[in-house]
Amino acid sequence: MLGPLDGADMHVAMISAEYPPRWGGMGSTVHHLSRHLVESGNRVTIITRNGTRGDDKKIENIDVIRVPWARIPMYFTRSYAYHALKELEKVHKADPFDVIHLHLPMISLNREQIKRCRSIAPVVASLHGSWLGERDGLIVARRMGEPAVFRNPNDLAILLTAKHYSKFEKVAASMADIAVSNSDATRQDFEQRYGLAGAWNCETVHWGVDDKLFRPFDESIPGHAESRESLRSRYGVSEDSPLILAVGRLAARKGYTTLLRAFSLIRESETDAKLLIVGRGGMKSKLMSQASRMGLSDALAIESSLPFEELSEVYRASDLTVFPSYYEGQGLIPLESMSSGVPIVATNEGPIPEMVDEHVGALFEMGNHASLAEAVIEELSHRNRLAKKGENGRKRVLEKFTFKQSCQRFESIYNSAVKSRITDRS
Repeated sequence: MLGPLDGADMHVAMISAEYPPRWGGMGSTVHHLSRHLVESGNRVTIITRNGTRGDDKKIENIDVIRVPWARIPMYFTRSYAYHALKELEKVHKADPFDVIHLHLPMISLNREQIKRCRSIAPVVASLHGSWLGERDGLIVARRMGEPAVFRNPNDLAILLTAKHYSKFEKVAASMADIAVSNSDATRQDFEQRYGLAGAWNCETVHWGVDDKLFRPFDESIPGHAESRESLRSRYGVSEDSPLILAVGRLAARKGYTTLLRAFSLIRESETDAKLLIVGRGGMKSKLMSQASRMGLSDALAIESSLPFEELSEVYRASDLTVFPSYYEGQGLIPLESMSSGVPIVATNEGPIPEMVDEHVGALFEMGNHASLAEAVIEELSHRNRLAKKGENGRKRVLEKFTFKQSCQRFESIYNSAVKSRITDRS
């Protein structure tokens, strides 16, 4: 079928293991990309995992199909792949697709299954990161003394089986009509691990953020001042004291032990500083116990994962965001902070330097708590400069990292995939 090239709108199959209420980075990007596509006149069918209560509000031209999956760490990617492909073929017979968008690595399709996808429509494969990269991040976390690396079933499964499941992401990335990495670091990771350089058709498109939701504090906007005052009061922070924010899943590879060690040093200089961690996961009690042993209980608060609206208010109430993760495919937290006008201190490896530099915050040596503490203390000691960096971060997001920009890139990629398929067949 000619689809978008003869004036018709595209029907896009979005195959993602995460979709609201499973937020995460993947769920967030699929959520925003799908809405942008329908606003541009396209239709989207999202095939995701079942088992959580979704948003019952129907969005015109977005159909959400939730399929079964085996609740077994790592193997769920194969189980989900089986059911998602079965549903994909079923829907295609009744309402043909123009493009299939696979979101790796949380779906593991073998060579034959990718061929079945390609027989339906051109395949675009988003590379959100790699299992081998996740494994390496966990190895670093273990070396840095992060808790629960061997106790968390999902992390343990990644450590033990990443090499096996990596072959599926290699197959999908190499067989897709177009692969799209979410950072140059991720693209290079795939090229080096799997020998995909050369004729491999891969582009880099950084995922963006919602700059309308994540916006800087502005006392002229109704609710901003009241929300900031309320949140800072809740966490016992005066306007003259710093509130340091960290956002991300409570998992070993996110680097929270490094953060707590650094925070102990930060408190020696900034005695009234408070640390707020926002994230879901099973490490809360361990982190609180660790903070208690370090004498930081009164200075630390941990919130479960918050809805985006509340999270945006937390950013606006904060003075500085810290991102100590050992591995990311891209990492959206730095962009959310920058979009909110809040400077960011983040690791100096992987994709982070593609977004963060000394103009919008600072970089520190990954896993080095002394380096992290030094960077945070330096930033907090220059409040006027901190405000300027917040302004620079917001400007950078608007110039390079909005959802609208990334979604427009994907529309162009979809059309290129369709056009190339038609050219090949003519």
